[in-house]
Amino acid sequence: MYPKNTVYIIGNAQSQQKNPITHIYNMFFIGLVVDRETGYIVDAGASGTIPITSEFIKSIFVGKNIEKDGDEIASEVETRYFGSSQKAIMVAFKDAQKKYFQIKKGDKVDI
Repeated sequence: MYPKNTVYIIGNAQSQQKNPITHIYNMFFIGLVVDRETGYIVDAGASGTIPITSEFIKSIFVGKNIEKDGDEIASEVETRYFGSSQKAIMVAFKDAQKKYFQIKKGDKVDI
């Protein structure tokens, strides 16, 4: 389904205690399929309580570049996503971004 030059990265974040995602998963997760060579996000998913949450988050991330579009992604999350996981989305993205850069450098990735 995905080309061999892609990698799958999970970013983790704590979400608010009142958040239903916390009650189900204990954390917020975002999964990104990234082209290792270009940095473009080719697919995305997120933990959520209803499927539209993951689909909406996917629409923000797919087609963006994990290396270069962090500010654009942050702006879209801030101006388009009005759920209690807003901050957790950005923390999880930063965690995934950190792992991506470790992969690019050839460092061991903490899982």
